[in-house]
Formats: sequence, structure tokens, C-alpha cells
Amino acid sequence: MGLAQSLEKVADNVIDALGADVTIRYVTAGSYNTTTGVIAETESDTNIKGVVQNIAQSEVNELVQASDKRLIVAAKELATAPETKDRVVISSVVHQIVEVQTIDHDNTAITYELVLRA
Repeated sequence: MGLAQSLEKVADNVIDALGADVTIRYVTAGSYNTTTGVIAETESDTNIKGVVQNIAQSEVNELVQASDKRLIVAAKELATAPETKDRVVISSVVHQIVEVQTIDHDNTAITYELVLRA
């Protein structure tokens, strides 16, 4: 087992032990309805464990607000990386993904850190 695989396993175990249930809601844009002016969306949910943290005051900037949350999830639990078009559901509250940071080792994703806004 290589170092990247070992790091994946450790991250998965820690998040599983300390995390809570969250849902990553992948959103795919569909067709445009010319009558309503709305683009249809298709949603696909993936339930995983994640660690939710408050944003530190030092992290607040033009993009990140003090009321935002950070969610850390194990990359190996997801088939694809979340994007800002996707959403996260925590305790029935839907959050928009504002930013995605991938923590990796040797080009292998270990965790995703998502900045969320309700």
C-alpha cells in the first residue's frame, strides 16, 4: 500500500469516526424552457460522512463570509469531486458550495474541503 492509499484510509477513518451524515447533491443542468425561462435541473444525491466546522475570522474575504461553514469529506467516498454548481444538505438545510479545495498527495485526492453557504 502506497503513501497516498494510506492517507486516503486514515482520512476516511477519521472522518467516519468524527463526522456526521451529510448529502452531496450533484446538480446537472438540463434543457432550457423558453416559456418559463428556467433551466431544468437533475439532482443525484450521495450520502456520506463529513466534518463540519465554522469558518475562522482570518479566513473571511471577498468570497468567504463569517457565517459560512467548512465541510471536510473523504475523497475516496465520492465518485467525482463536488463543484460549485452542486449543493450539500446538512440536517435538511440545503447549502450552496462556494469553494472547493482538494487536498491531495501525488495527484491522488485525499479530502475535499468545501466552503458552504446556507
